[in-house]
Amino acid sequence: MFRIKIRKNLPYKAILLKTCIFIATVGIIVYFLPRDGKFNYQFDLNRPWKYGQLMATFDFPIYKDEAIVKKEHDSLMAAFQPYYTLESTVEKEAIAKFREDYNANLKSILPSADYARHIEKVLKEVYKSGIIMAEDLKRLQQDSISTIKVIEEKEASQRYTAGIFTTKEAYEYVLSADIIHFKKDILRQCSLNEYINANLIHDEQRTETALNEVMGNYSWANGLVQSGQKIVDRGEIIDEQTYSILESLRKESIKRSETRLQVNLIWGGQILFVSVLILLFILYLQMFRAFYFDRFRNLLLLFLLIIFYCVITGLMVSNNVLSIYVIPYAMLPMIIRIFLDSRTAFLAHVITLLICSTMLRYPYDFILLQIPAGLAAILSLRELSQRSQLFRTALIITLTYAATYFAYELIIENDLTKLNRSMYAYFIINGILLLFAYPFLFLLEKLFGFTSNVTLVELSNINNPLLRRLSETAAGTFQHSMQVANLSAEAAIRIGAKSQLVRTGALYHDIGKMENPAFFTENQQGGVNPHKTLPYEQSAQIIINHVKDGLRLADKHNLPQAIKDFISSHHGLGKTKYFYISWKNEHPDEEPDEEWFTYPGPNPFSKETAILMMADAVEAASRSLPEYTEESISNLVNKIIDSQVADGFFKECPITFLDIATVKKVFIEKLTTSYHTRISYPELKK
Repeated sequence: MFRIKIRKNLPYKAILLKTCIFIATVGIIVYFLPRDGKFNYQFDLNRPWKYGQLMATFDFPIYKDEAIVKKEHDSLMAAFQPYYTLESTVEKEAIAKFREDYNANLKSILPSADYARHIEKVLKEVYKSGIIMAEDLKRLQQDSISTIKVIEEKEASQRYTAGIFTTKEAYEYVLSADIIHFKKDILRQCSLNEYINANLIHDEQRTETALNEVMGNYSWANGLVQSGQKIVDRGEIIDEQTYSILESLRKESIKRSETRLQVNLIWGGQILFVSVLILLFILYLQMFRAFYFDRFRNLLLLFLLIIFYCVITGLMVSNNVLSIYVIPYAMLPMIIRIFLDSRTAFLAHVITLLICSTMLRYPYDFILLQIPAGLAAILSLRELSQRSQLFRTALIITLTYAATYFAYELIIENDLTKLNRSMYAYFIINGILLLFAYPFLFLLEKLFGFTSNVTLVELSNINNPLLRRLSETAAGTFQHSMQVANLSAEAAIRIGAKSQLVRTGALYHDIGKMENPAFFTENQQGGVNPHKTLPYEQSAQIIINHVKDGLRLADKHNLPQAIKDFISSHHGLGKTKYFYISWKNEHPDEEPDEEWFTYPGPNPFSKETAILMMADAVEAASRSLPEYTEESISNLVNKIIDSQVADGFFKECPITFLDIATVKKVFIEKLTTSYHTRISYPELKK
C-alpha cells in the first residue's frame, strides 16, 4: 500500500512560516487569475468537432458576426440625428452687447458706421446658420452624422452639419465675409470673438432617448437555437453557420456565468485547484528535498518564481496584451536548475504550467509546447560554466518550440499552406527574452545568496587575488588545495554531485592558513617546527584558528556563502588529533578541556562538503606514507574515511554508503596515479 512519509518533528515556528508561505502563494496567484466565465470547448472554423454530441440546454440567439454588427451599427449612426436646442437669446445678447460697445468705444476704431452695420449683419448670418461647440462637431464627424435635429420654439427642423459653424469658424467668417470693402486689420481690433458664442446646445436627454429607441429596434441576432436542439456531433466539420452558433453559445454561457453564485463557484474552484498543486509541491520538497524545505531562501526563490509567472500570465490574459507565447516560461526551470537541481526545476515548471493553463482558451496546446521547451532548458544546462552556454540554451529552446509546434500543426492541419507564421515570430521573441536570464541570475545571486557555476568558475581562477596571495604566502597549502580540488572534483563527478562547487570550495578551504603559514607542516622549511616550543593547547588553538581566519578573509573578500560552508565544515566538529593525543599521553590521569582541541564546525551537511572533508584528510595523510603502493594507499584511504564515518561526521548530509564507496575508489585511483613509481633514466656511457 502506498504511503506518504511526512516528517513530524518540524518545530512550531517552521510550520507557521511554511503555512504563511503556502497561504500567501495561493492567495496572490488566485487574486490575479481571470474570473471570466469559461466555455469548456475549443473549436475552430473548418476543423472537425473533437467532442461528443453537443445539445443546446437553453434557448439562445445566434448572434451576428462582429464585422457585420459594426457595419450595420455605423450605418445606423450615419442616419441617426442627435437633438440640439437653438438658444435665440444668445444672438440677441451678442447683438445688444456689440451695439453698446460700438457706442462706447468702437466708434474711435471703426472708420465709418458702415463697418458697424456690416458686422451686425454678418453676426446675424452666422447665428442663423448655427454655432456649435468644437467638441460637439468633432463627435458628429467621428460618427459620420450629416444632419441634426434642431429644436426651436418646440418645433424640430433638420439641419446639415456642413452648414454649421464652430466659434472659431464663425470668427474667421466674420473677418473674411467682405474683404474688398472691409479690412481685416480694422475688424481684428474690435475683439469680435466676444460677440460669438454657441447657440446650438446638445440636448443629451432627447438624443439618448432617440438613440435607445433606434438601438432597441436593432436585431443583434439572425436566428434562434432552442433548448434540446442538436448543435454539432463528433467528427462534423465546423462550417461558418455552426461556428456562429458555437460562438453565440460561448457568449451566452459567459453571460450566464456572471451571476454571484457562478463567480463564487469560480473563486472556490480556483482556490482549490491552486491549493492542491502548491500543497503537492510542498510535500515533494518535504519528502525528497528536505535541504531546500528547511532553508527559507530556497523556498522563497521557488515560490516567488511560480508566483511571478502566474501573475504575469494572468495580467496578460486579463488585459489581452500580446500573446502569452512571448513569455519565457523556460527561464523558470533554467534558474532553478542552475541554483538547485533538475528534478525540482522540472516539477516547479509543470506546476506553473498547469496553473497558467487554466487561464487560456487552448490549455492543452500551451502545455504541449511548454513542457518540451522546459525539458530542453534543463538538459542543456547540466553544468553551466560559461556565459555562452546561455546563448546556446536560448537557441535550443527556440528551436524546440518551433519544431514542436510545426509537428503539431502537421498533425492537425495536414496542409502546409495553413501554417500559423505569427507563432514562429513569438518563439523568436521568446528566445531573445531568454537572454535576459544572465543579468537575472546575477540579481538573484545578490538577493538570495545563491552561487551560480559562472561565479564559481570565475572564483576558481588561480589569478584571483586571494588565491595568488595564498600561492605566494603559503605555497605548500596552495599545492595541497590544488590536489584536494582535483580529488574532490573527480569524486563529485562520479557520484553526481556538483563538481565545480566542490572544486572551488577546495581551493579556498584553507585560506585561513595564510595568517600563520609556518605553523602548518606543508609550509615548514629546513626542519623548523614552531610548535616545539608551545604547549599542546596553544598549538591546537593556532591550528583551529585557521578556520576562523579563513571565514574572516572570506567575509573581507565577499566570497559567497557556498564557499564559506567549505571553510567552516572541512574539519567538522573533529579534533586536532595530534595535539589531543599527545596531551592525553602526557597526562594519562587527567581529562582535557575538549573545547581547546575541537574545531568549531559544523559537520558536513551536503555531498559536496562531505567529499571535501574526505579529500582533505586523505590528501594530507598521503604525504606521510613511507612508500606509495596500491595497497598502502588503499589501506590509508579506507582507514581515514571509515574513521570519519564512525565518528558520525556524515550523519547530517545526504550521502549514501554507495557514494562513500565510490569516493574511496576514486581517491585510491587518483593517488595511485599521482604517486606511481617512475623509472630512472640510464646515463650515457662514454
